[in-house]
Amino acid sequence: MGRHQTSDEASRHAAARIAGRLAVIWLAVLLFPLVLRAADVVVLDVRDAITPPVASYLIENIDEAVVAGREAVIIRMDTPGGLDTAMRDIIQKELNADIPVIVYVAPKGARAASAGALITLAADVAAMAPGTNIGAAHPVSIATGGEGAEGQSETMTEKITNDAVAYAKSIARAKGRNEQWAEDAVKKSISTPAEEAKDLKVIEIVARDMGDLLDQLHGKVIEKNGSNFTLDTRDANEISQPMGLRYRLLSAISNPNIAYILMLIGMAGIFFELSNPGLILPGVIGGISLILAFFAFQTLPVNYAGVALMILAVILFIAEVMVQSFGMLTIGGVVSMVLGSILLFRTPEIYAQVSLGIIVPVTILFTAFFVTTLYLVVRAHRARSVSGTQGMIGERAKVYSWSPDGTTGKVFCHGEYWNARGPSGLQPGDEVEVTGLEGLTLIVRTVTGADGSHGTNG
Repeated sequence: MGRHQTSDEASRHAAARIAGRLAVIWLAVLLFPLVLRAADVVVLDVRDAITPPVASYLIENIDEAVVAGREAVIIRMDTPGGLDTAMRDIIQKELNADIPVIVYVAPKGARAASAGALITLAADVAAMAPGTNIGAAHPVSIATGGEGAEGQSETMTEKITNDAVAYAKSIARAKGRNEQWAEDAVKKSISTPAEEAKDLKVIEIVARDMGDLLDQLHGKVIEKNGSNFTLDTRDANEISQPMGLRYRLLSAISNPNIAYILMLIGMAGIFFELSNPGLILPGVIGGISLILAFFAFQTLPVNYAGVALMILAVILFIAEVMVQSFGMLTIGGVVSMVLGSILLFRTPEIYAQVSLGIIVPVTILFTAFFVTTLYLVVRAHRARSVSGTQGMIGERAKVYSWSPDGTTGKVFCHGEYWNARGPSGLQPGDEVEVTGLEGLTLIVRTVTGADGSHGTNG
């Protein structure tokens, strides 16, 4: 009996071992695809100036990559620079994100200038494609008002520069990069090509394309916020997250050329709405355009002297109607419009200036539009009235009936029968001309009589 029980227990143990092995094999089969699944890397593209919409786009997608558990975020960048506040928002997100953030200056021929240079310095891994450059990070004043005394201007410039130098050096120190280069990029506006930047320890990688970059990133250990990240990117899936419609629209509006055109449309719309109350459409379009222009102005170095000159141009165009200046006010308006357009954005940075290729045709079209419209208004005011008492004078009428020996009768004019007074001897069917109106009686004179002679006023 004992021997039989021992045999049964052995059988049960053997079956249990087989079941356990099968369970392990089955679990391995289920987990095998997960083990082999490649890591996901989010790729964000920046191909414009650094503005608040661009900053929001990068910050939002970095946060989403963290929540989704992506391996890393790569910012592929080509920028001439941008707004200081937007740059600082991006850098704060780079430094504090819970996953590695890599900045890759690409493609060949791209640049990371001004604000872009500091964003690259703040990356966990900085990379560049051959034929690219980085630097020229000297801060540019974007003050919108006038400058004070020369000494105050120099003091303010020095304060801004020193602040930018300290900020650049602190970022370089935190990321173990060349602090002296960071200082020179701000103070001396130096710019460095990719290979030299790697030798100077400004960046870590020179990669010819995304595949090469992912290969070189593979296995890198990044220490960040108290954690170590070992990048697994050799066969990583590239998840491209292009800028959405909302951010593309906001970024386009922030373009100085678009902002300039929006402001002109807004000024024209408001002007015509005030000139002709009740039209509604010009006021709606003008209001929307001005609001969008003001949104763009908060991201651009607006010079209010330029805005004032453009407003003065509109006032001069309007004054041309009121004052006989023989075209002098119109000429003044054109000059004011051109000068205001040139001075509207006060900065040496090309990306924040209105292109002359936009200023010239838009100014010509805008001026021609105003001059033509005002000319039509003046002509309409000076034209002969076509309604009311004045509208009747000069009209032709047919005699319907006339007193044989008198100077009164009825005439047919404007589809109506009128009492009339005129010369004697008129006959039904004669054509007369209205010369005046007394109450409801037309004053007429002969145009052609039965004998073809011309009569006189009664």
